[in-house]
Amino acid sequence: MTTMDYAKARELMVEQQVRPWDVLDPRILDVLSTLPREAFVAEAHRNLAYADLPLPLAHGEFMMKPVVEGRALQALSIGPDDEVLEIGAGSGFLTACLGRLAREVVSIERHADLADTARTRLAGQAISNARVIHADVFSWDNDRRFDAICVTGAVAEIPARFLQWLRPGGRMFAVRGRSPVMEAVLVHANDGDDVNASRIQSLFETDLPYLHGAAPAPTFEL
Repeated sequence: MTTMDYAKARELMVEQQVRPWDVLDPRILDVLSTLPREAFVAEAHRNLAYADLPLPLAHGEFMMKPVVEGRALQALSIGPDDEVLEIGAGSGFLTACLGRLAREVVSIERHADLADTARTRLAGQAISNARVIHADVFSWDNDRRFDAICVTGAVAEIPARFLQWLRPGGRMFAVRGRSPVMEAVLVHANDGDDVNASRIQSLFETDLPYLHGAAPAPTFEL
């Protein structure tokens, strides 16, 4: 049985997928070049860890394609002193990337088994500044604010409670709209306390599964 060369696959992912999609930040390219993505993928899909595909997780969730992960990280421009909130830990891979870039990461995951697996994978990579909390983000009791927020599932509209968790001048990556054509955006929080004064920057088109509780209301046609 042939053993896959994960290091080579990682290099090809960065050079043939991520970099051509205008992800050019050296810190992000370094993280994606060195963090073993295969360690965050189920055994059954490990040989697809570096493919240009969303990979299935439990409960109908998906791991985002590498190019989307790279664009999200670049858009957020995370600095070494930043405190980051991730909404949807999933596999834990993007959590790990954020942990390599930021001072602290808090990740919310509604599925207990995914949260446990993500914690184990993070520990396996010696990433100690990322904490996974098992909670539903729409009932999570939190009064803390963050420099950056990364939303890993799509939303019909950006929830107001997410904006309240941004510090003045903070930014949030999210994918919004209706499938199959959605828009990835970067929300720039106002420098003051008025969250309604945020500015939204369009990034690219994509399509993601909806975050639980954030899908559009069904429409009925005669």
